[in-house]
Amino acid sequence: MKAKILVVDDEESIREFLDIMLSKEGYEVTCAEDGQKALDLFKKKSFDMVISDLQMPNMTGIELLKEVKSQSPDTLFMMITAFGTTETAVEAMKLGAYDYITKPFKIDEVRINVANALRSKNLEVENRSLKRVLEVENSFQNLVGNSEKMHQVFDLIRRVSQAPTNILITGESGTGKEMIAKAIHFNGPLKDKPFVPVNCGAIPESLMESEVFGHKKGSFTGAVSDKAGLFEVADGGTIFLDEVGELPLSIQVKLLRAIQERVIRRVGAVEDTKVNVRIIAATNRDLKKMVEEGSFRQDLFYRLNVINIHAPALRERKEDIPVLARYFLKKYNEKLGKNISDISDEAMNILKKYDYPGNVRELENIIERTVALEGGATILPESLPPLVTTPSGRKMASSHEIEITEEGIDLDKVIGQIEKELLIKAIHAANGVKKRAAKLLNISFRSMRYRVEKYGLGSINDEEMEEEA
Repeated sequence: MKAKILVVDDEESIREFLDIMLSKEGYEVTCAEDGQKALDLFKKKSFDMVISDLQMPNMTGIELLKEVKSQSPDTLFMMITAFGTTETAVEAMKLGAYDYITKPFKIDEVRINVANALRSKNLEVENRSLKRVLEVENSFQNLVGNSEKMHQVFDLIRRVSQAPTNILITGESGTGKEMIAKAIHFNGPLKDKPFVPVNCGAIPESLMESEVFGHKKGSFTGAVSDKAGLFEVADGGTIFLDEVGELPLSIQVKLLRAIQERVIRRVGAVEDTKVNVRIIAATNRDLKKMVEEGSFRQDLFYRLNVINIHAPALRERKEDIPVLARYFLKKYNEKLGKNISDISDEAMNILKKYDYPGNVRELENIIERTVALEGGATILPESLPPLVTTPSGRKMASSHEIEITEEGIDLDKVIGQIEKELLIKAIHAANGVKKRAAKLLNISFRSMRYRVEKYGLGSINDEEMEEEA
């Protein structure tokens, strides 16, 4: 957004000069001929900066400074002074003015001073945001964000954490659904009780019932002793059923009974075991559509979806990218023993333009990789991986658009571009779940993993790993 600047001076020529010059620099400029008219404008709209003459009739620049700072402490104030009045200008800085400029103006000096002042203000705002986010992190178990969408999530977490109601968290892969579940658990009355995560998509169907509900010794080959299931492990606390949409129908029936009757039965057992657990489920799939298709039980859906919390995709809250990127920069500075001070404006702009099919998890992977490889004190555009500097939103050459000239073409490079384009499209179609993207491309998960690493498309996380048949 354009920075909004209010120019206040009783000399029309000065107002016109600053209006033209600052507008050319891309700022939104408003002018007022005296202090009172400036204050009237302040009542109607906000400004990022005020540039005011020191000596004006009816109200001096010092008086205007005091009024502006009392109404809007964060608004930058720059004083215009004539030669020989710098002592008064210094006094203005003691009262909160950011800087002063002297007449006659030097265009470059005004341009640089204004740009530096606004940059300083932006960094200050981001630092305050980061501080708030870190406070949120301490309360919400590493769940980071300062956008309106995330504030809505935080508000829901606060309200539902005190009640034992079942909750369904929806959202794409990598949006932090498990972090939300942990935040609900650890901010509620069960925080000292077990929190047991279950990745429903990572447990083979043949082992699912035994893992979740337990088994008796001798109930099947390999059952050499009694084993408590994850529901019993979570007794008194919270069980988090991640990717609940991956549960086979046979297990859905038993899960519904556990929710309704608060009992489970181990494989091979003849008696039920009482359990008292809070259930939080999460999915990146459309469960309503699955209900219509008959692959997910309607009664189970309604039991799980008492309260829904949606984890927004990172591309839907891009205002969080700077604070998230700096949070991960701090994290991996400490973890990797680095001392990288900041991310350059150019690099940050590139990060903000990328769509992140892998969401926050992908951004974290990018920052970790960049910190590990960066040799300087600041992350620059050339430090970022090719995927980010050539975003997926830009079209890559398709085979029918390629012309073979007399100079020839680089076949390997062209094939690589097409392969990378199809990989990105598949990852988008699979909502960032790379094992599902592999199925869309009819390649093995091992082959998908190789290509993801080859083209720098993020990384395969532990929860995405599964045994190959």
